[in-house]
Amino acid sequence: MAEYSFDVVSKVDMNLIEEAINTALKEITNRYDFKDSNSNIELNRKENNIKLSSADEFKIKALYDILQTRMSKRGVALKNFKPEKIESALGGAAKQIIKIQQGIPSEKAKELVKAIKDSKIKVTASIQGDQLRISSKSKDDLQAVMALLRGQDAGVDLQFTNYR
Repeated sequence: MAEYSFDVVSKVDMNLIEEAINTALKEITNRYDFKDSNSNIELNRKENNIKLSSADEFKIKALYDILQTRMSKRGVALKNFKPEKIESALGGAAKQIIKIQQGIPSEKAKELVKAIKDSKIKVTASIQGDQLRISSKSKDDLQAVMALLRGQDAGVDLQFTNYR
């Protein structure tokens, strides 16, 4: 009998984030409350983060709210974004870094594997880097695991790929 499997991953599409940032920047330039605030949003693909900078803490919060709205309209899951503390910069300005979580953190992966084993579904779950591989002889068992994982709160958005 054949062995079936799928991967559980947590990936964020950087192109969608870039589109959301560009749209948010256009909105900011047209809004009166952001006039002369030197507000900016920058995406750093290498470090997987977004840098917000503006005149004060209130404008940073409004900037992040606008960005979240634009990302959710594009279908980007907001669970994968971890905002850090707002820092004061020179001249009374403020900045904030928002970390983008790519992949499943190892402690969350261990929790998910434990939940799968506790459910007594006849599957094999293995951690492979920042993703999980679930395999079984029954497609029905794999679908049961998918349903189980959708019900779990992993702290990140989970996608199911590589279904074989």
